[in-house]
Amino acid sequence: MKIGTHCKEVHRLTSEGMDRPLSLGERAGVRLHLLRCEACRNFAGQMRLLREAMRRMTPDGDEKDKP
Repeated sequence: MKIGTHCKEVHRLTSEGMDRPLSLGERAGVRLHLLRCEACRNFAGQMRLLREAMRRMTPDGDEKDKP
């Protein structure tokens, strides 16, 4: 499946949104696009999963929640 120009922009904004707050217009545009694009919904979900996994890791590589 070919990713269109708009998808590339949504991917960029999804990544940037992890480092900075997106403007209201950016958030609205991303949300509207995600309603109709399964590929970008999958990408956004993968980014959230990676972010959560990184938050659970300590600097020495161990998981925080391990006994």
